[in-house]
Amino acid sequence: MRDGSGNDYLGLGEHARTRRAAANAAAAYGCGPRSSALVCGYTDMHRALERELARICETEECVLFPSGFAANATTLPAACGSEDCCIFSDALNHASIVDGCRLARQGGATVRTFAHRDYDELERELKTCSAKRTAVVSDSLFSMDGDYADVERLASLKRKYGFLLILDEAHATLVCGERGGGVAQARGRCADVDVHVGTLSKAVGAHGGFVACSREMKRFLVSRARGHMFSTALPAPVIAAALESLRVFADDPSIRVKLWRNVDRLNAALAKSPTLATMTQPLVSPIGSIVVGAPEAALAASAELLRQGFHVPAIRPPTVPAGTCRLRVALSASHRDEDIDELVGALERAVKPPRSRL
Repeated sequence: MRDGSGNDYLGLGEHARTRRAAANAAAAYGCGPRSSALVCGYTDMHRALERELARICETEECVLFPSGFAANATTLPAACGSEDCCIFSDALNHASIVDGCRLARQGGATVRTFAHRDYDELERELKTCSAKRTAVVSDSLFSMDGDYADVERLASLKRKYGFLLILDEAHATLVCGERGGGVAQARGRCADVDVHVGTLSKAVGAHGGFVACSREMKRFLVSRARGHMFSTALPAPVIAAALESLRVFADDPSIRVKLWRNVDRLNAALAKSPTLATMTQPLVSPIGSIVVGAPEAALAASAELLRQGFHVPAIRPPTVPAGTCRLRVALSASHRDEDIDELVGALERAVKPPRSRL
């Protein structure tokens, strides 16, 4: 069975060095961290990983979380959950951001959603906002459509309106940016982002989440972000695997080159397909969606792909809006040319164009 939808974009989760590092750490330290980071779950390895992630993201500090979901869901209410704050959130942000905004609202914050990537609407809302403090939160690389936030525009608006900018780089960490710091780094805007949220479970190939930020913000989150304070720390084997993945990435730039070559190959193949070319947009990231419309069509296509040896799950509401059910394809550097070519052939046999409403 070949994976056509996972988020191990660089194949580091299955790399021999990463596996060996995890196994060695398990033998040396065991599998469980015993408690939260604030009690006895924090080691020199955890600190080393935080320092390396801060270096990659060009920030002063970093805080580890048990997952990317926990990082978003508890950083937002910690930093913004008060009556004097208004949060502006992109309509297609990840569910962890949505839940973080809900928790912040319980603390008294106002939350406003702006249409996806509609920064003119965002500016109109900012102009009329009377809150003492404002924050804007957005995915940098959106997980379903594979498109990017306009970080340059967000940075420009931040300089004009002075809000706290929170960017979720979960799908962009190691995929974009010279050091692997994400979309903000690729656009030269790291310094404009106050809170870089990331995950270790996608391109890093391990598990967990993190927030890269200033020293002041770290001091605040360590004592206020409940997902960090009251969660058991990440286990030593996971930390060792993540650290080794970052070293592999630094040692072998060809891994990411291979990923983007695979993106180009899939784009070329989709463009040549009379059926698929009308059901997807050209990929600008390792994420692509074949939009089939109805839930039944997506489920049937996914089942047919499974029969052909490809795991590409159907994505349905509430993950995506009604009427846009899809097959979410995600590429990895570990995909071979023949994997991509055969995936396209399998997709052509599995999907049917949505019926016209006319």
